[in-house]
Amino acid sequence: MVSQILLVMIAAIAVTIFAERRNIQAPLLLALVGLAASFIPGLPRLELEPEIILTVVLPPLLYSAATEFSFISFIRRLPSIINLGVILVLVTTFVVGAVSASIIPGMTLAVATVLAAVVSPPDAVTAVAVGRKLGLPSRMMTVLKGESLINDAAALTLFAFATATVTGRHLFIDNGFLYFVYAVVVGIVIGMVIGAIVHRTRLRMSNASLVTVLSVLVPFAAYLVAEEVGASGVLAVVAAGFSLGHNSTEAGYAARIQERQFWRTADALLEAFVFAYIGLQMKFVIEEATATGFSLIELLGLSLIVLVAVILVRIAWVFGTGFVSRWQTRRVRESIARMQAGEEPPRRFGRRDGRFERRREVLRQGGYDVPEPFSWQENLVISWTGMRGVVTLAAAAGIPLTTLAGDAFPGRDVIQFVAFAVTIGTLLVQGLTLPWLISVLGISDPAEDKYRASQHAIARDIADAAGRAAITTFRDGQTDPKARAAAEQMLQRASVEDAAERQSHTEHDSMVLELGRAVLEARRTALVAARDERKLDDEVLREIMEEIDLQQAVLANWEPGRFSG
Repeated sequence: MVSQILLVMIAAIAVTIFAERRNIQAPLLLALVGLAASFIPGLPRLELEPEIILTVVLPPLLYSAATEFSFISFIRRLPSIINLGVILVLVTTFVVGAVSASIIPGMTLAVATVLAAVVSPPDAVTAVAVGRKLGLPSRMMTVLKGESLINDAAALTLFAFATATVTGRHLFIDNGFLYFVYAVVVGIVIGMVIGAIVHRTRLRMSNASLVTVLSVLVPFAAYLVAEEVGASGVLAVVAAGFSLGHNSTEAGYAARIQERQFWRTADALLEAFVFAYIGLQMKFVIEEATATGFSLIELLGLSLIVLVAVILVRIAWVFGTGFVSRWQTRRVRESIARMQAGEEPPRRFGRRDGRFERRREVLRQGGYDVPEPFSWQENLVISWTGMRGVVTLAAAAGIPLTTLAGDAFPGRDVIQFVAFAVTIGTLLVQGLTLPWLISVLGISDPAEDKYRASQHAIARDIADAAGRAAITTFRDGQTDPKARAAAEQMLQRASVEDAAERQSHTEHDSMVLELGRAVLEARRTALVAARDERKLDDEVLREIMEEIDLQQAVLANWEPGRFSG
């Protein structure tokens, strides 16, 4: 088994490298190559237990995505994210369940709901990779990434409840709604608690390698603890990732650099393995499903109907809720305009205790942001990003073999075939055409480029002011005239790092290097404060923090007098 996994990973990395060189979507090529390889005569089946996929593969992928994701952007687009990541999963489960029960012979609605829960959550890995390469607006990327972080939790919770219903097993909470609320709330709380504990721990650690090891344990610990108490392990991992990612600016620069590189490497390995593994299962799933009495043609026909239903539900829901969103945005903006003009507000705003006057003052100062709804072109792209992936694979493999009475789980092999066929179908149909669709629609956001440029300008001003203040404070505290002169000279430089490099051969090189480190720390503190005050975008901060971390690493390892003489 271990040798098989290693061979698959080696082959997957080779295919990924080839795809990158040829500008091909690596996930799609991996799935196709794996599918073709599964039909090689005599090839043994690589089959992992579903618990391995859910506890070993999924948590680190979710955690890495959450730590690199802007929590502020997530909150700003939370309604859209919940709409797609939770409500659409529920709608897809009910609609596809009804369709499956009506077309698959002998399948009850309860069993069909298991199938629907399996195929309901999209995997945004391919969509995000394509969108990033083709320059989709960041607000669209935020929604797609946010959806992928929470839709797995909704789908797996529905899956657990549906399988319990079919098998006759009793959950500790029999009410579906209460079980869902419990899983969500407790999962988030566990993730936040673990994140807070780990953050306090890493602040007291000086060994960057040990801090990275600690971060590796976090997703597994969060997932296992939450699952042990019947909560959502997925949401626990996401919450822990958000907590640690948002507070990573307080950790040491060396730990941030090392963690960043580790998780990027881990992502590449895990994603390559997952898509290759999906393809490798197809032949064996076909063999098991056809052994139940269905012909391959019948199974493909049923899978095609479910695939079409999955795609159409997402398209209809995205455009339907998009229309409602635009209508609501127009109503809110009209209300804001009336409030800013001092007119009588709508009844829901009220005048009690001066709230109307306070809200009007906030609006006058620009303190109320109404997110711009997506255009029809953007909604079309979002509706087409429904590729299924690792969670569908793991859930299908995780269907129990028997019921509580000892009978075989009804339709298990058919469900697995349809789930795999839908996964492969969405990867091929939507994944292959998504780049073409984005290019044809020409989606772009001119205002975004201006916004990012203004944010970078703000960041430069904040960093420059903080650096000059740190140098001035240092200069004013010096009694040595030469040290004061050296600090004064640094004030005239455009870059503190450049000044440290140029003056490293002088008698004050140690002082200059020390001051350079202090200036970088002052910049970091000022930029983080601006982020917390909502003056600076979180994603822009992450970009600048990466530069500052590298500069701090250079100064920390600089040897005074290294290039003297």
